[in-house]
Amino acid sequence: MARRIALIVIALVAVLLGVVAVPLGLLTASQDRHDFHDDSIAASATVSSVSEEFLGDHSTGAPLAKAIVGLRRRGDLVAVYNTAGRLVAGVRSVPGVSAALVRQARTDPATHTYPTAERVLVVRPVTSDAGLVRLGTVYLSRSTESLDHRLAVLRAWLALVTIAGLLAAALIATALARWVSRPLGALEAATQHLGDGNFETRAPGGAGPAEVRRLATNFNRMAARLEALVSGHQAMMADVSHQLRTPLAALRLRLDVLAQETPAPLADELAGAQEEVARLSRMVDGLLAVARAENVTTAPVPVPVETVIKDRSAAWRPAAEEKSVGLSASAPEPLSARMGEGHLEQILDNLLANALEAVPAGGQIQVRAVAADSRIRITVSDNGPGMGPQQQRAAFRRYVSATPGGTGLGLAIVHRIVTSDGGTAELSETPGGGLTVTLDVPAAARDRVPRRSGISPAAGRDLKQL
Repeated sequence: MARRIALIVIALVAVLLGVVAVPLGLLTASQDRHDFHDDSIAASATVSSVSEEFLGDHSTGAPLAKAIVGLRRRGDLVAVYNTAGRLVAGVRSVPGVSAALVRQARTDPATHTYPTAERVLVVRPVTSDAGLVRLGTVYLSRSTESLDHRLAVLRAWLALVTIAGLLAAALIATALARWVSRPLGALEAATQHLGDGNFETRAPGGAGPAEVRRLATNFNRMAARLEALVSGHQAMMADVSHQLRTPLAALRLRLDVLAQETPAPLADELAGAQEEVARLSRMVDGLLAVARAENVTTAPVPVPVETVIKDRSAAWRPAAEEKSVGLSASAPEPLSARMGEGHLEQILDNLLANALEAVPAGGQIQVRAVAADSRIRITVSDNGPGMGPQQQRAAFRRYVSATPGGTGLGLAIVHRIVTSDGGTAELSETPGGGLTVTLDVPAAARDRVPRRSGISPAAGRDLKQL
């Protein structure tokens, strides 16, 4: 942004200089040429007036000679011819004066100027009796060196002013751009860190324009409130976890003790109570898992997708073999996703647990990962009973389950974790029957991928649907 601001300011100054300096220079140069032309004609008029007294009144040639000498000191060359074309005063050789021009001027009553090499020639008739009688012609040749020098100085000054103006504009624009962009850049970085889950991030608010400082102040206030809300929510989850799990564990233990001493007629009732307590425990664990997924504050890190897929598939393969279900995993190339630490393991554990519950003996479960532009597409497909269109639309909601006895929280956990990492989750029918879960997650830069190995097979199992 700083570069764009600087370039825009410099461009505006350049246009302003072009609009003002160039026309001003052209106007001044034109005025100098006009003044030079008028001064040359006025000098020729002076010589013509003195020559009229000499040629018409036959006075002494002293005034004419004096006028010619004065002009010659300025570098002018003057020649005065009579009507016969004979030189009567001045120099014999005037640049630009030819015999043809002398013959033409003998009958031309007008004053003319002719530009020559580095000089200008003025041809003016000498007349008397209010211009009715022609007495001769004055030829005045003046060097344009002084005019050229003034114009060169003018061009140099204009160029110097333009360059100085552009340099000053560049310095001012750069300082202005940095003054505005640096606090905005710091605010952008703070926003990124806040979005990645670092709620302790604060933006510096003491630099930049007043609007940027107010924006930083409001951002810091928002970050502080978010930090307080998330901290309070996390503390509440910890309290709920402790307050609910402890009495449920105690109740389950008491039921186990009673079951050992209960006569057969009541054993079945106690067994049912134990199953309800176990189901309630699973539901509490699932609800806490959903709450944690909805309030993820883990900073995204590069995750080697192919390694995680192979490790989680290997961890679940014994359970699949026990049910006579085939489980395969494939990733054609090393892929890296930008997700929270441990999130992909949790997602795959939930999806594989759901698939194993749904797929009958002899079924197949396939896990694949491919690159898709700036995303990574992960699919978990099976050939089980699948879901109807209406069930697919509601599957990511809480307590919605297509499996008898399920809590309906596994896919809700998956959806919220994927969404918190900036990805998407969709359900579709597997070709030939079954269910396919498609995850699109952000890809990480390849040069920033840390190669991990030896992931614990039990990692992330606390979030799977039981």
